[in-house]
Amino acid sequence: MEPSFHSIEWVFLGILVSIFLYALLTNAISKTILTLPIIFMVVGHVSSHPLGMLAEPEVLDVGKRLLAEVTLILVLFSDASRVQFKSLRMNFAVPLRMLIVGLPLTIGLGMIVALLLNPGAGFAMALLTAAVLTPTDAALGQTVLSSEDVPENLRQTINVESGLNDGLVLPFVLFGAILAATGIEGAQSHGLAFAATTQVVLGPLIGIALGWGFAKAMDVARSRGLMAEASGGVAFLTIAFSAYVTSELLGGNGFLAAFVAGMVFGNTYKHDIHFIGEFMEGVGQLLTMLAFLIFGALLLPLGLKHMTWNAVALAISFLTIVRMLPIWLSLTGSGLAAREKLFLGWFGPRGLASILFTLIMMDEFDFPGEEELLACVCMTVFLSIILHGISAAPLSKWIGSASQTPSKPIGESND
Repeated sequence: MEPSFHSIEWVFLGILVSIFLYALLTNAISKTILTLPIIFMVVGHVSSHPLGMLAEPEVLDVGKRLLAEVTLILVLFSDASRVQFKSLRMNFAVPLRMLIVGLPLTIGLGMIVALLLNPGAGFAMALLTAAVLTPTDAALGQTVLSSEDVPENLRQTINVESGLNDGLVLPFVLFGAILAATGIEGAQSHGLAFAATTQVVLGPLIGIALGWGFAKAMDVARSRGLMAEASGGVAFLTIAFSAYVTSELLGGNGFLAAFVAGMVFGNTYKHDIHFIGEFMEGVGQLLTMLAFLIFGALLLPLGLKHMTWNAVALAISFLTIVRMLPIWLSLTGSGLAAREKLFLGWFGPRGLASILFTLIMMDEFDFPGEEELLACVCMTVFLSIILHGISAAPLSKWIGSASQTPSKPIGESND
């Protein structure tokens, strides 16, 4: 029986109450094994039936796509804007190792595992699967990032890596989707390959131009007293979405443009960019809540419907060996203790980026094995939400107490 209008109203009221209670009890919740993703995934799953009956599947797909795009644009821009090139050169040797060495190794090992578990899927789907499951999510690691038990250098490393890897993995995701789509009979592979190359080249160029231009314009306005500091949040929205829309209009990839624009803006703008962090703590957190709620309500049931033992094995592999071995190898010779390498390897939770990439690629391209990909992503994110959520607090205390023992200096191997 379809839910009545009043029952749907009760569901929405329950969701609003859940959001309010989370805001009310944020500090108390942070001391438990519960996390924002766990709570809103459960809320979404509980309300999955009435929410799924709100509209036709096509209308719901449009809504999911819109939420995914808006959230991903803001996350890519804001994360990239907080990475300063000067600090990156001086202090970020460890996250750079993880990004430059660990990320490609993760994608490569992930492709091998995906092919071994499902050889019939082919190279392209293995690449796409590995790419969408490689980026990590700071939202799932918030307990670690805010814990005073975790040494500052480890928190900074996790924050920088999760902030940059979703943008860096975008070309791999795009090419994987393009190659998978060309595998369909009748697909125009030459046209798709040319379009992909154009997107990867034009997107960053447009991001550089707009990020630099907007930063210079805001500098002039602030220096002459023309711009109020409080309007920074509005400017942030304008820049992020302008980069995306302009790139899409000119044939580039809008997400790459938003990511690069954020990085250029953050390193060009001479005034404080705290307004971006303040905005994302409010509106950004609400979008994150809605994204995990939609995941629990509309994606997880669909993923579970197509679940196989191969998908479960792939999810476990990506959360353990596929993530942890490349990170360990990338940190060889870094001077970090074995426990710190294991800690950084384990806290590579999968969440928002994997969900959003999968939604957008499935909507943008037609490729075989979409149901299997969705099942793999859903199981990986589901297990990550649970396992990383419940292990964050105890492992943070463990690494804090273990780190009281002095480590060797950076550059002296602890292997």
